[in-house]
Amino acid sequence: MSSDSPSAPNDLSAFWMPFTANRQFKSAPRMLVAAEGMHYTSADGRQILDGTAGLWCCNAGHKQPRIVEAIQKQAEELDYAPAFQMGHPKAFELATKLRDMAPDTIEHVFFTNSGSESVETALKIALAYHRARGDGTRTRLIGREKGYHGVNFGGISVGGIVSNRKFFGTLLAGVDHLPHTLLPENAFSRGLPEFGLDLAEDLERIIALHGADTIAAVIVEPVSGSAGVILPPRGYLQRLREITSQHGILLIFDEVITGFGRLGAPFGADYFGVTPDLITCAKGLTNGTIPMGAVLTTAAVHDAFMQGPENVIELFHGYTYSGNPIAAATGIATLETYREDGLFERAAELAPYWEEGLHSLRGLPHVIDIRNLGLIGAVELEPIPGKPTARAFQAFLDCFEKGVLIRTTGDIIAMSPPLIIEKEHIDQLFGTLRDVLKKLA
Repeated sequence: MSSDSPSAPNDLSAFWMPFTANRQFKSAPRMLVAAEGMHYTSADGRQILDGTAGLWCCNAGHKQPRIVEAIQKQAEELDYAPAFQMGHPKAFELATKLRDMAPDTIEHVFFTNSGSESVETALKIALAYHRARGDGTRTRLIGREKGYHGVNFGGISVGGIVSNRKFFGTLLAGVDHLPHTLLPENAFSRGLPEFGLDLAEDLERIIALHGADTIAAVIVEPVSGSAGVILPPRGYLQRLREITSQHGILLIFDEVITGFGRLGAPFGADYFGVTPDLITCAKGLTNGTIPMGAVLTTAAVHDAFMQGPENVIELFHGYTYSGNPIAAATGIATLETYREDGLFERAAELAPYWEEGLHSLRGLPHVIDIRNLGLIGAVELEPIPGKPTARAFQAFLDCFEKGVLIRTTGDIIAMSPPLIIEKEHIDQLFGTLRDVLKKLA
């Protein structure tokens, strides 16, 4: 084929791929060339069932007509408008729709281009918020072990995944970490685990160590996705909210994965009944089609900045593409699709069937834990001695060959399908995974 064919590029060397074993991939490429509904099309013409919603983001499925039309129309109408000292209607419309979808106390939206940028923005807003209120000593940030908050310096500093941190120096100063909530006694829990509420109390220990008046914010994922679907014990997030409120510390929920229906509700904050001070989101905001993220804040956080002369910039932060017209139009079409097609409600209805299918894999060779919530699932495999990640990666390769896309992190298989999934797709996904696991060495 010619060099401009999307299905058979002649040279793979130029593209340094992210979070990829580049040499392994380029020795046997897995190319996706088209997508529609629940399926990708591979370069060799096979239909691949999408068990991961792309990368936790294509919640409405692929090639959604409303979204495609919105992108085409906006590109013809207004391709770009500056976000500094200028505006365009679509950004304000999307912000309003997000505010209306979010928990009641959330009132304002700051647009970014990704989940990583949303985290950086939320951390900066948290630090600046305290300074604006005269609490400039509050500079410390608290994350959590095994947390994933993107790949920028702030995100990997508060994050707790070792490989994302260890190559990049000392990172931000003044960061501490809560313990993770992945406990052996919770193995094979269905939904939220029973044990581990006491781990939230470690925040009190950290506060006692550093002093509440030095701590700006605590950031956690309602459900940790990239570390392998780690769930909060019952009451855990509520307790974090109580402690942070008591000590004047901002609570940030990183909802890049849990936002937009993944748990059968608009946000994890809705599902758990816990409203933080800031919410970060991305991925499902535009169904993965155009890069976009956002930080949602309470009026109290926003209004702390709205002081002084009206002609002075209140927050010296932003991005060239904040609220980009095409991204904003895409976000509007995406949110309308979720609402008009009832996809959040659909996810909630399918969650029990998903849970049963996932836990039917218990007892298969090498399966040491299964975790689920909403339309999220994880199967943890016993590592091969001396070869960490090898067993799960082989399962990933075998599933792809059998027409199913899953995701691995370490020796954990993670799944998060589009919310349009049907029961027969769930059967295919877990049936294929069952066959693959039976044959793994």
